[in-house]
Amino acid sequence: MTDLTSTLTATPTTDLKKVSGNTERLALKLKACGDALRLQILQVLKYDTFGVLELTQIFETKQSGMSHHLKVINTAGLVEAQREGNAIFYRRCFTLNDELEQQCNNHVFAMVDALPLPQSVDAGIETIRAQRARQSQAFFERNASRFAEQAELISDHEQYAKASFELVRQALPNPDHCVLELGPGEGRFLKPLAIHYDQVIGVDTSESMLKTARQYCASEGLDNVELLLGDSRQFALLDVPIDAVVMNMVLHHVPAPAEIFKDTSNLLNTGGILVVCDLSHHNQDWTKQNCGDLWLGFESQELVSWAERAHLLLDESVFVGLRNGFQIQLHRFVKTDKAIQIAVNT
Repeated sequence: MTDLTSTLTATPTTDLKKVSGNTERLALKLKACGDALRLQILQVLKYDTFGVLELTQIFETKQSGMSHHLKVINTAGLVEAQREGNAIFYRRCFTLNDELEQQCNNHVFAMVDALPLPQSVDAGIETIRAQRARQSQAFFERNASRFAEQAELISDHEQYAKASFELVRQALPNPDHCVLELGPGEGRFLKPLAIHYDQVIGVDTSESMLKTARQYCASEGLDNVELLLGDSRQFALLDVPIDAVVMNMVLHHVPAPAEIFKDTSNLLNTGGILVVCDLSHHNQDWTKQNCGDLWLGFESQELVSWAERAHLLLDESVFVGLRNGFQIQLHRFVKTDKAIQIAVNT
């Protein structure tokens, strides 16, 4: 922690009060890290957001004990709480207003991330993600026939589809590209892609939704569209060169949103683009029951941070506006060919 120490010692004596405050905050963070379980909690929160009950399941511990540990690291400014309906989820702090405090967090996270995670904890994380995935898939299998009706409660397809397509077209104006859409739903966005690009792939985890999309593509004569059953992790392992990946209103249904950025980065060619269209964070928890949402939208900085860790740099952002109290955000990211020096915490 040389940089942090030098910053403190180089402060003029006239700022002794400020130095004292900085020292106290640093002591609070280091004290919060003085427990092995808390360090592992910080490790687990690197790439995902978890609720208290989920963390209790991962670490096979009592809820009261987990709540105590989360309170300690939350008070120290290492994690922050976010309400998702009736539940509280925790994540690492993204960007702090105090530069010195942010630098301290970065050092702590760097040390924590260098430690190996026990296999039992890894297994627990995968169990939670599988549970979330089953919940999401079950909803879409039950509601495939009225997906559009449910989606219209939140946003009109045309309200964001045009802006999403333009973000793709502006970056890749020529037709000789392969574009993949994750979670194409009924397939309506596949049409403009298929008209403009030579090769289009749609990937979905729901066979019922794929059936609906196949019927739509057949009715529209879209013979250059290939529809596949699976998820981003499976296809990231294949040697298929992809120039663009699009996710329209999909991320809030994904069990592990941060992980999907890594998967799409592995799918993309260097210089390829990822276009993400999703909801800004909101508090309308009725969407979980009626629309199958796992997450109540996202903070923009949250998406940018996940993308940067996957070597995807923000290139363009668009905010479509409000409907029924919702705001739609669109971001275009570009894959780089080397690791990014991230200003926010890792």
